[in-house]
Amino acid sequence: MLEENSLDASYWESRYAAGHTGWDAGGITSPLKAYIDQLADKSLTILIPGAGNAYEAEYLHKSGFKQVFVLDIALSPLRNLKNRFPNFPQANLLHGDFFEHKGQYDLILEQTFFCALDPKLRPSYARKMHNLLKPSGRLVGLLFDAKLNEDHPPFGGNREEYFAYFKPHFQLKKLETAYNSIKPREGRELWMHLVKSI
Repeated sequence: MLEENSLDASYWESRYAAGHTGWDAGGITSPLKAYIDQLADKSLTILIPGAGNAYEAEYLHKSGFKQVFVLDIALSPLRNLKNRFPNFPQANLLHGDFFEHKGQYDLILEQTFFCALDPKLRPSYARKMHNLLKPSGRLVGLLFDAKLNEDHPPFGGNREEYFAYFKPHFQLKKLETAYNSIKPREGRELWMHLVKSI
């Protein structure tokens, strides 16, 4: 059982300080790279919440997307991105709590953020994502389709559970097993493509 507020900024800072970052793939993962590579509109406003070391943001920026924002409750990964890629705009590095964030985006990318949250926050996550997206905005990315852990991140789940969270707020374009996951996650990920309902 998780303690209240146990997954706060200090928890995540301690994980980075200790090098306990098993979620970090060391680069952009193949499903998100393939999705980004087919995006034609470089003017999209894009948010990556719980961005971690934000390899997706670096890849997007290098690919010509300039309205990319990364949000994390921990400061260390934002510093890591800036140190690794000094050209990333400082103003687009957002240090704060996702649930308090205000903004409007065309696209939000999900990569190991959902599974890092206390599972009791999942209905709030779905509502907040809906609120942060512009009309017809998209929430796209990966969710674990496996049980995983009950007392610490990453927390798993399944398609039926996720469907219940998202259905009230989104049109579900896709929520199915990812065909191009990185090897350690093969067969354990769902590719999610949701469109904001009015």
